[in-house]
Amino acid sequence: MSTHIKKMTEGKPTPLILSFAFSLMAGNIFQQLYTVVDTMVVGKGLGVQALAALGASDWLNWMMLGIIQGFTQGFGILMAQEFGAKHEDMLRKVIGNSVCLAAIFMIILTFVGQAIVMPVLHILQTPADIIGNASLYLRIMFAGIPIVMLYNLLACILRALGDGRTPLNAMIVASLTNISLDILFVFGFHMGIAGAAAATLIAQLVSALFCIYHIRKIEMLSFVRSDFGLHQGMTRKLLFLGSPMAFQNGIIAVGGMIVQSVVNGFGVIFIAGFTATNKLYGLLEIAATSYGYAMVTYVGQNLGAGKIRRIKEGVRSAVMVGTVTAVMIAAVMLLGGRHILSLFISGTPKEYEMTMKVAYYYLSIMSICLPVLYLLHVLRSAIQGMGNTVLPMLSGVAEFVMRTLSALLLPVLMGQNGIFYAEILAWFGADAILVTSYFVKIRGYRSLEQEG
Repeated sequence: MSTHIKKMTEGKPTPLILSFAFSLMAGNIFQQLYTVVDTMVVGKGLGVQALAALGASDWLNWMMLGIIQGFTQGFGILMAQEFGAKHEDMLRKVIGNSVCLAAIFMIILTFVGQAIVMPVLHILQTPADIIGNASLYLRIMFAGIPIVMLYNLLACILRALGDGRTPLNAMIVASLTNISLDILFVFGFHMGIAGAAAATLIAQLVSALFCIYHIRKIEMLSFVRSDFGLHQGMTRKLLFLGSPMAFQNGIIAVGGMIVQSVVNGFGVIFIAGFTATNKLYGLLEIAATSYGYAMVTYVGQNLGAGKIRRIKEGVRSAVMVGTVTAVMIAAVMLLGGRHILSLFISGTPKEYEMTMKVAYYYLSIMSICLPVLYLLHVLRSAIQGMGNTVLPMLSGVAEFVMRTLSALLLPVLMGQNGIFYAEILAWFGADAILVTSYFVKIRGYRSLEQEG
């Protein structure tokens, strides 16, 4: 067995969750690093219009990524449960079935992605001077959907086994690859925004190959041909877990695109400032995402082992640690946000000041409300780890409703600054569903509770 595999059914919950989350956090930092470098290279090297084009493509790109991650994370829940229950034969069949489903979705999403690029950009009222670059970036990214699907499935397999170290190392390698290729393609070969997209996909391929190499070394994952196939009962269960998560991410992205369509109406400077802060969004939620992944694995393994009391202890610990982390990150952003944002913004002195004003105002609002986002990630992931992906999906619907209504109504009442509150209100809407759902769900396991 790989030394990186970790059983989360034994030992104190807080150190286990933190140890696993820190590996994921470091990996997410490197993943966000190459996203940030993309933005820096585009913003500084290609100008405000190119940065705005990157922003105009963000939510559609995120929708495809979110759908992919939704399916693969759903598959990972069943993997974690089978691993926690020590059913190695069944674990291999779950992985084999997941590979077949992922291949089918990969083909569908690649064709759909290419077909919807221009229609969606027009629906979003993307300005004419940036729509060319936005569509070029998206077409290249969607051509790489097979690579993105492969990496996310492999990373979910490893995380389900408690291995956060290998995805971390994969991200380090990918980040270094992406940064090098960004500089080479954009500044060296003058490939423009297409160079940034190509660098990202090549980096993801490198990280996928890295994961394959290490998975092949895990003894319990010695597959045979019969492990691969679409077994009816298992396929139904995997789709039941993955489909709500994919839908949840998809509908959240649709809400984001509605917000983007409103933002697009405020001009290129506003779009650029909004984009600069949105690129920092990934940094703001790095720890939240990591705690979330840790909770899916922790809860899934402990549910498989029948240790309900440990689940409750782990969730309490994660909420506490998440809140402290959110406050610390918020303080850093409020104090040093302008310096960080300056890495993304270029142009004439007037363009710079106008863009910075938009970006920092948005960043301040998100930073102050960050604990709400961290609670969202912990509770949503805990419920998913219990094998229920429908309730988290409903929280995604709540996000969609709050984000959409806020984006359409607040600018009318407050002017363009009203759009900044759409994201915050979406978090509150999701938390209202998730807090209630968690307590209802955990009470349902009382009869199964045993000493953890």
